[in-house]
Amino acid sequence: MLRSIRPVLTRAVVIASCLLFVGCSNPVGCSSPLPWPESPLYETPTNDPNWVAPASKEEAMAAMAGHYAHYDIVAYEGETPNGPLSAFIVSYGFTDLVIEDRELVAYDRFCHADYIANQPFDTVFSDAATQAIQPPGAIVDVYEENGIWKLYRPATPTLNGIEGDPSVPLSMDRNDPLISDDDNDGKPGVTVFVKLFGLIEGEIYIARREIFQNHLTLYSDGSLRGSVIDDSEQLVIGASLAILDTPNNPPQRRDPGLNPIILVPVPADLDTCEDLMANRDSLFPHEPEF
Repeated sequence: MLRSIRPVLTRAVVIASCLLFVGCSNPVGCSSPLPWPESPLYETPTNDPNWVAPASKEEAMAAMAGHYAHYDIVAYEGETPNGPLSAFIVSYGFTDLVIEDRELVAYDRFCHADYIANQPFDTVFSDAATQAIQPPGAIVDVYEENGIWKLYRPATPTLNGIEGDPSVPLSMDRNDPLISDDDNDGKPGVTVFVKLFGLIEGEIYIARREIFQNHLTLYSDGSLRGSVIDDSEQLVIGASLAILDTPNNPPQRRDPGLNPIILVPVPADLDTCEDLMANRDSLFPHEPEF
């Protein structure tokens, strides 16, 4: 998940930005937000009838171990003066599943994130900020359920834009001395770039505690597919425009179909973010649309 994807870090900004348009009479700028697409977002593949599923946990771990291209989506919802907010954060990266001391360990790294909303905002989270999310390795649980092998990746809280102990709740003090410039742009925390209704550009500076869990199923094509649960925390440190400087942390929409994760096995030499994004269309389904 990348979480992640996951990450994955831009979801608070649009609620604050909508305050600019309270009472707006422009029929384009204040058009009604679009509804959620139908769930489930993507269909899962059908297992090959000739596939022989792993017979034991050890065989399942061996089948799951490998190098994967990672694609996940987290859906968020909230309320704005312009109407209900629906938003997706789409995250791209790599997941490596490695057998260590008879345990299967997941190592995630993220490359790129896109923000898609049902309201007319452009929001960009730089690749530098996305790649600064570095979750620790997580021992995953591999188990059988009704003849189907599944994987559960537990939450491993990870800080972005602030240092400290990731096992404790995120600081809500915007003057916390542990706030760090993780995207190296000379501004506190990590920066979200916002363009509102094609007219006003601004920046929001945030710190985050990424908290995601993944539930996955092994398929005969070697992929692992499932859903993401996200309980991340966010601190708005400041903004380039006062109207954007508003605390918020909209919740995830708890619908597995709207929060899919797909791990696709790829060759070991497909290992750079540039190569991943160049092969995006051949590896993953289309991004969601409103």
